Amino acid sequence: MSRVAERVREDIIQAIETDNMVLPTLPEVALRVREVAEDPDADIATLARVIGYDPALSARIVRVANSPLLRASQIIEDLKSALMRLGLEYTCNIATGLAMQQMFQATSDLVDVRLRAAWSRSSEVAGISHVLCKHYTKLRPDQAMLAGLVHQIGVLPILAYAEEHPSLLIDSLTLDRVIDELHAPLGDMILQVWKFPSEITQIPTQHLDFQRKSNKVDYADIVTVALLQSHMGSASPLGQVDCSKVTAFERLGMDPDMQITEAAGLNADVEAAVELLR
Repeated sequence: MSRVAERVREDIIQAIETDNMVLPTLPEVALRVREVAEDPDADIATLARVIGYDPALSARIVRVANSPLLRASQIIEDLKSALMRLGLEYTCNIATGLAMQQMFQATSDLVDVRLRAAWSRSSEVAGISHVLCKHYTKLRPDQAMLAGLVHQIGVLPILAYAEEHPSLLIDSLTLDRVIDELHAPLGDMILQVWKFPSEITQIPTQHLDFQRKSNKVDYADIVTVALLQSHMGSASPLGQVDCSKVTAFERLGMDPDMQITEAAGLNADVEAAVELLR
């Protein structure tokens, strides 16, 4: 780890431990949705009341229910019908992800640009994760989408720190290095504080371990492949990764040279999934 990154890491961890920096919290509506998700006695009516307090989120959930991704023939116009179509678990995960978008905004223009770029990338990875999960595994696409959305959640405290230390913002190369080195462990910490499902809480670190060993395919595999797919063909370091050496592709049973956006029947699904989050 670079000297600057180590100093920033120590500053951030110390600030968290002394309550001088609070880890980001989910928006109120997302917290209430997670409570519903964890309540074994909750039902569609309960979730409808929670989401119904947020007209913007309600409208987006109806939009999700009418997405081409679900291939439903009948148009739905009200929240309750949308929840009936999506189901409790699917809605809770999608609603959590949609509500998180408001966290990726800042008062500083430089930070705001970076946060919006992070959300845009997260949305793309989440959309690809949904499609990969649906077509290559028996896992839950809604959970895979949420995993994709939180894979970079650790950038939030780093950029909050940078907003209070303008010198770090000016040196974009150093800031990029700090983000690359710190966002994953901080992301794990945030998801554990949020009490996300155990299969998701280590996504920020696990998805970057390209030689990770696992007995079966999991959500980290899906996010790993989705991330590399989102960079495939680009000049970025992730675009230059030799995917044939990435173990996640084998567990998904997927050709490492195949680009999902060029696959017949999958490109439209990816576009529809990403569109839901933007």
